[in-house]
Amino acid sequence: MTGRYSSSLGSLPGADSDFVGRERELDKIATLLLDSVPLITLIGSGGIGKTRLATEAVHRYHRARRVPVHWVRLARLASGADLSAVEDEVAQAIVDADFSDRSVRAALIDTLTRSDAVHNRLQTILVMDNCEHVLDGSGRLIAELLDAVPGLTVLATSREAVGWVDEQLVPIGSLPRREALRLFRKRAELTGRAIADDQLELADSICRHLDNHPLSIRLAAARLRRQPLPMILRDLSGEASDRRLRWSHGPRVGSEERHRGIQDVIAWSYDLCTDQERLLFDRMSVFAAGYDVDPDDEADTSVLDVGAELEAIEGVCADLDTGGGNPEIGIATDEVEGLLERLADQSLVSVHLTSDTVRYSLLESFRVFAQQRLRERSAGTEWERLTARHRRYYRDKVMRACAEWLSPAEQDLLDWARAAWDNLLSAIDGSLTDPRESVIGLEIAVGLISLRVPFIKGSLRESRRWAERTLAATRELDPQPIELQISAMALIGWVSMCQGVHADAERILDECVAACVTDPMARANWRHSFELDLGLPAPVEFTRGTELMLVQGDARAVAVLGNARQKFAARGDLGGAAMSELFEALAAGFGGTPAQAMEIARRHLDNTTAAGACWAKSWAELAWAIALTKYGDPEEALVVGRSALADQVVMRDQWGALWAVHIRMWTLARMSGDARTADGTVSDQVIARATEIALLGGGVATWRQRLGVNIANLRPFETETDNAIDIARDVLGHELFEATQREGALLRPEHDEVARLALGTWSLDKLEVDHPIRRGRPAPWQELSTAEQEVATLAAAGWTNTAIAATRGNSFKTVDAQMISIFQKLMITSRADIIRFVPADRRNEVTNASARRPKRTRRGPTPERGR
Repeated sequence: MTGRYSSSLGSLPGADSDFVGRERELDKIATLLLDSVPLITLIGSGGIGKTRLATEAVHRYHRARRVPVHWVRLARLASGADLSAVEDEVAQAIVDADFSDRSVRAALIDTLTRSDAVHNRLQTILVMDNCEHVLDGSGRLIAELLDAVPGLTVLATSREAVGWVDEQLVPIGSLPRREALRLFRKRAELTGRAIADDQLELADSICRHLDNHPLSIRLAAARLRRQPLPMILRDLSGEASDRRLRWSHGPRVGSEERHRGIQDVIAWSYDLCTDQERLLFDRMSVFAAGYDVDPDDEADTSVLDVGAELEAIEGVCADLDTGGGNPEIGIATDEVEGLLERLADQSLVSVHLTSDTVRYSLLESFRVFAQQRLRERSAGTEWERLTARHRRYYRDKVMRACAEWLSPAEQDLLDWARAAWDNLLSAIDGSLTDPRESVIGLEIAVGLISLRVPFIKGSLRESRRWAERTLAATRELDPQPIELQISAMALIGWVSMCQGVHADAERILDECVAACVTDPMARANWRHSFELDLGLPAPVEFTRGTELMLVQGDARAVAVLGNARQKFAARGDLGGAAMSELFEALAAGFGGTPAQAMEIARRHLDNTTAAGACWAKSWAELAWAIALTKYGDPEEALVVGRSALADQVVMRDQWGALWAVHIRMWTLARMSGDARTADGTVSDQVIARATEIALLGGGVATWRQRLGVNIANLRPFETETDNAIDIARDVLGHELFEATQREGALLRPEHDEVARLALGTWSLDKLEVDHPIRRGRPAPWQELSTAEQEVATLAAAGWTNTAIAATRGNSFKTVDAQMISIFQKLMITSRADIIRFVPADRRNEVTNASARRPKRTRRGPTPERGR
């Protein structure tokens, strides 16, 4: 045996000058090393950066503690090398020239054992890099060395756990988005093609398609020598046309053979799998690609919307008949879970674990690799068979969800639809490849809109586009699914109205009626025949009533939506009946009689409560809050509205939460109307309500813009909101209202700040230092003396210096001097600027001072500072 390294750091790879990020992982590794944890294993997929991270971690630790570090590279060993081969490799890496007759094991133990002058055992670090292909041999050696060498810490890197009983695992995932972009830019600079600031969005898209995977990013950056960024992005389609696996190899020098290309990285792990594991891996490529959670995101990891559940993978990937599409290898249903766990252990399958669910997915590069293998099996018939099964599985799930709607299962169905969204869209997209499959795609698209999923996941635009595409594809069938097509058209028209595209909705409704009504006279006059039942199907009747309410503001919508409710109920569609009843209640609240509004809204709330349907009940509470605001007790309306809003925030229904905040504004306005006393003042309570309306008004405007909602196209909602704003403006005065509304516009809907403000669980005095409102709110008010603050309050309310002097009993010169001081301290030149500096808790004083402002006399004007 010949020693190859002469010092404790001689075998350690040099520190990487372009190492990026990973501070969380570095901190965790450092803590574990300080605690002398015996075995620390960095686990993750190939090329994820385990070796580089281990290098950086031990370099930092050695600089801080001067602990000896020995490094062993196991990658060159053959797969399955036994204990003796691993032992020899470790010895060659860490033992200096040895001329004794010691055994290899004794030499290793002697080299790794350290003690001080009083024989206390000292820490030594042994890095075992790339254990995954020699797990049995390396695992046995690690266990035996840890037992024989007190003070030894082994830092292992592997694509799966070593398996020692007290092993501490440190999972290494994809880079956070910002770090991935930084790495891409640094590597691009090496090619001489630096990424400009105006190319960052393009570069970010490339990183995202590469799963923010460090090695893949390095390989993509190297391609800048041959391709511009747009061409690299076009290579990353994620589908059959994807070219990433055909990219030529990276640098010939300085990289290991298994890291030369993306295909090499994945194949290294793939080849270590059993035949059954490889088959399941290939079959999972029919599911949508997953992703790793960005640790920099503030997403709630208890509700990850990614991956497929075990039931779906069993239903699609298991062989229902002997051998399935492959007569030699089969996968039984009860084998799927164990195989998934093995693939996850080998870092080939991503596991998405929440508090009560577990889902699985392939990262996009892995999916592309697996999809190629699956297409190669049975000349592509295996791919076609499994994608067809995937479509039918998700169609059947959506149909069952529609049947179970308006029940206690409602929340679970919504959660499932969110998580399955990418797979649902993948199933719809796949249906467009064959006209015979288009009906399945249309059934999924119609089912999703019927379940109102587009309001809580994806977008209205996206759902409408998929419905239109699958509807068009079914036109090529003979015979055509007429009933399904009419339902689809009606729902597309309804979505168009919610989008505010009224012309499209009108055209689609005309087409629906033309397809349903055979009498030419009735068809020509259908928009004026509300007293007649034209025999329209329930979905068309529902869309017709919605158009009357949202577009025309017509009270006859109540009767039409009532007809829709009865027709849905007659065909056993409880979800459709409930949605019709909700809109019937809204229409009655906006334009019906007081008796209609109260009776229909109360009935709908009772029905949804009895059904145990939490989401439907939260919307029913909003309809009830509208009725109470307009015709009942507004105090009760506030309580009911807050209950609905709280539930919708929990359920992540941004559409519902947005309108819940609007309705609260309407209720506050109803309670603030005619609030002025005889002398023109208003109470602090009314000012507080008007202030909240102004803040929420600014907040919902930002929120609507973020969601792409144009309230001008939703007639009754716009009318009620404008009325609330007018009342608040009258109470606060124009300048104070505008200043408060501008601050509200800086609230961040993505952090639920608007909703939390409306719920009363958050206030502006809880703003963090770097919040946009605080950054935009000048602070020098506290530099004013008490007297100056009082004078500034009156000046902000529009009082002249003469009037201020008279009411305070001061001389004009005193007030003039105070105004000069106020201008200097606030660094302003106009009295109109003062309002920006008045703290929120003092603005009610400005409002009341404005109401008490003395009327000007007709004598010549007195010069005022800053006028």
